[in-house]
Amino acid sequence: MKKILIAFIPALLLSCQSGAQNKEHRSSSGEEEIRYAVEMSDAEWKAKLTDMEYQVMRKAATERAFSSDLLDIKDEGVYVCAACGNPLFRSEHKFDSGSGWPSFDREIEGNVAYSVDHKIGVARTEEHCARCGGHLGHVFDDGPPQTTGKRHCINGVALDFISIEEFNRVNNNE
Repeated sequence: MKKILIAFIPALLLSCQSGAQNKEHRSSSGEEEIRYAVEMSDAEWKAKLTDMEYQVMRKAATERAFSSDLLDIKDEGVYVCAACGNPLFRSEHKFDSGSGWPSFDREIEGNVAYSVDHKIGVARTEEHCARCGGHLGHVFDDGPPQTTGKRHCINGVALDFISIEEFNRVNNNE
């Protein structure tokens, strides 16, 4: 038994390479450095966003359930990042999850970035705006099974709704 342990321990120690040890991809605080197309100082974000938007999008807070005006919107349109205007979700993918937050079964491909957070002691997939890094919410695997099976549970304060007419006008430069 001792021979097995003696052989196993060095192998275990050699295999313990984590991403935290890879300094070239980490900032001085130990977190991965990610560059976004829209970057501002903390003071600039505070000046641009409302207090609640700032707390949710820059400090990863969560708004109170059932407090978002976006819950009742049934119009056709696009939900964009409240910080930078990046289109994130389409209205046809919104559904009532009963959770108290706007929910979507899919994102606009490439416009949402993901990371893992352990803030509540369990791993969750956190969603961010891929353009500015603003915290949006989390994605879960308990969405409608007839679609993607995903539930993108998003803080309403992190989104602005734009009607499809306005979105098309702005994006087609009419």
